[in-house]
Amino acid sequence: MAKTILGIDIGHDQLKLALVKGGRVLKTASAQMPENLLRQGRITSVESMGELLRNTMKQHGIRANHAALALPNETVYVKNVEVPPMTVEQLEYNLPFEFKDYITGELKEYVFDYAVISQPGENVGSGDGRGEDNVSIELMGVGTLRAVLEDARDALRKAGLKLTLCAPALSAYINLLRARHAELATESEEYGILDLGFGAIRMYMFNRDRHVATRVLEIGLSTLDNVIADAYGVDVHLARTYLTSNFENCQDREECLSAYENIAVELMRVLNFYRFSNPDSALGDLWLCGGGAVIRPLTEAIGEMLSIQLHPAAELVPGGEGVEACNTMVQAIGIAMG
Repeated sequence: MAKTILGIDIGHDQLKLALVKGGRVLKTASAQMPENLLRQGRITSVESMGELLRNTMKQHGIRANHAALALPNETVYVKNVEVPPMTVEQLEYNLPFEFKDYITGELKEYVFDYAVISQPGENVGSGDGRGEDNVSIELMGVGTLRAVLEDARDALRKAGLKLTLCAPALSAYINLLRARHAELATESEEYGILDLGFGAIRMYMFNRDRHVATRVLEIGLSTLDNVIADAYGVDVHLARTYLTSNFENCQDREECLSAYENIAVELMRVLNFYRFSNPDSALGDLWLCGGGAVIRPLTEAIGEMLSIQLHPAAELVPGGEGVEACNTMVQAIGIAMG
């Protein structure tokens, strides 16, 4: 019998929850994050985080014992590595050294894990039958501070939850892509997922469920908050309410339209660089998620500038068209499907 899992995505602006069973979403919920409860991706108060989780679950009638957490991007290192054939014990010993040029502090302060992408002898490549037999083990390695996991585990425990799985956000997308291919039995396909988040915008590139690249823009919806705050002479918290509710059609103000264009130009540069670095790429579609996915003039500006077909990320979720606010919930949903 399939286990019920509560997927959790702790963002700088919103806490998102998704109750999932057997690959289907039963219920979703969200709550405003108190200011500074998450700083550089790390929980600043275990007690307050636990209380927020507990209250949000109670308010929305969510009952669960087991939880899966999407680790905030700022707290996790992800690297695709190739190693010669070796035992599990040898992999566990050697993996931390793959990250020594990326992390600060001592290796013993971190926790490392991996997922196998391909094994020796497996045919790898574009999926068109012209790949080559792999002679090494290809892994997606992950590292995060031990303290990050301990804080998350303690916060969930205070909400009556047992942390059974935690993984980087891109693992949530990989889970969704695997489910999509299993359901549709499609051939190899290139995917781009664009996360229009509060603090940053991230473009993830995949070949089927194989992560190819991630590109980050250090701009996000917080930029629009500042634009609206200046235009109306209000603080950024009220400006966020204006933006999400489209107060007085503020999303179509000239200042906002200019900000959308700037974001779209930066994304065009990112996409052009990706295509230059991957000359065989035929990427023609992007799936949008995050808070910015529901801001119509922003998505229109992106689609026009990039000359690319845009889709709601809800298309990647089984039964996603019936899930409330699905485009903002994909990380919570995907991580629960792991």
